[in-house]
Amino acid sequence: MPEEPAMDRADPTDVTLFVCTTCRRAIGESGDFERPGEPLHAALADRLAGVAGIAVTATECLSVCKRPGTIALSGGRRWTYVIGDLDLAAHLDEIVAGALAYREAPDGIVPWRERPQCFKKGVVARIPPSPLGVADVRAAPVSSSTAPSEAAE
Repeated sequence: MPEEPAMDRADPTDVTLFVCTTCRRAIGESGDFERPGEPLHAALADRLAGVAGIAVTATECLSVCKRPGTIALSGGRRWTYVIGDLDLAAHLDEIVAGALAYREAPDGIVPWRERPQCFKKGVVARIPPSPLGVADVRAAPVSSSTAPSEAAE
């Protein structure tokens, strides 16, 4: 079987910064809401445009609805971090610095003293890396026990 071209494989050094765009935050007591993730995603995509090894991606939900302004950092064989309670005006520079530090950490673990304050306070979860790397998952054959059943159509 011929090997896939390298460009078709995710680079294990690449990092994805996911930004939840569906979280809602109450505005005062008016009953109105804002969606802090949409402007946060736009600002991060702008600030990190052209930065090697970091892709900024909007996502519909990270299931951290009580801590709006949520991101997740993930990549290759790194630990994944989910961080909430982020605010565009207060934390944009810290999020960028944290994403850059995460990119430089081969295992995704940025030393505590080097983490931005909003990362220290806002961590919701730290998820271990998959035992299979990104390239391994893409190359793994689908077993018949996990393949969708044609009979279900």
